[in-house]
Amino acid sequence: MNSRHPVAASLAVAGYVIMIVPLLFVMATAFTAGNTLRFPPEGFSTRWFGAALANEPFVSALFGSLQLAFLATVLALLIGVPATLAIHRGRLPGKALVEGLFLSPLVVPELVLGLALYQQLVIGLRMDNFQVLLLGHTVLLLPYAVRVTGASLALVDGQVEEAARGLGASPLRAFLTVTLPLLRPGIFSAGLLAFITSFNNVPLSLLLQSLEFRTLPVTMLDYVQQNYNPMVAAVSTLVLAATVLVAVLAERTVGFARIFGGINQ
Repeated sequence: MNSRHPVAASLAVAGYVIMIVPLLFVMATAFTAGNTLRFPPEGFSTRWFGAALANEPFVSALFGSLQLAFLATVLALLIGVPATLAIHRGRLPGKALVEGLFLSPLVVPELVLGLALYQQLVIGLRMDNFQVLLLGHTVLLLPYAVRVTGASLALVDGQVEEAARGLGASPLRAFLTVTLPLLRPGIFSAGLLAFITSFNNVPLSLLLQSLEFRTLPVTMLDYVQQNYNPMVAAVSTLVLAATVLVAVLAERTVGFARIFGGINQ
């Protein structure tokens, strides 16, 4: 603990404890041999993991969540990366206002956004629920694409691209061969954060999904309301383990610290 800032260090430790201890309880419960959610667990067993992987609603919802998160992430990057370049490198009037609009989903409650999309598009325009849900998730992920990519762009020396143009490269070729490779870690980091955010989303998905398309977090919520066995704890443990594994691999290959270090610049 840092002796120069004991209060801040104590609050940091308390925050980690508050976040991690409940996860440990859930993980321990997932390995119980009993038939109900209780702590401490009754013996040790992995049968609930097998039951979760054999549960058709959970498996179907898993593939649905993966599909939705992938499509929303791709759309958010296709919109957010060019917007970031226009904001930071272009001669765009009102840059601060445009950037604020792209970052506004961070401050607008998801329930408000979901309700507005449901009233205007599902009820008003009779649009398909999945299309509206995909649109909502894309809007929700735009701040990650713009902010994280912008942080990566802040670390790129603009003179490198100017040097490429000075050597005869067209603006498009200079971007594809010089700027884009330098932005790749930031784009990858933004895509990973956006994918995880979309996959774990509950409020927006709860409002906009249909009976035919269900996401995994909402399916887990419905299951908990009707059942009291450890299967949902097993599913949560599997999702948590997969998320941590992907984050560790991404940190080893890309390095989040270098990208996020530019956010405050």
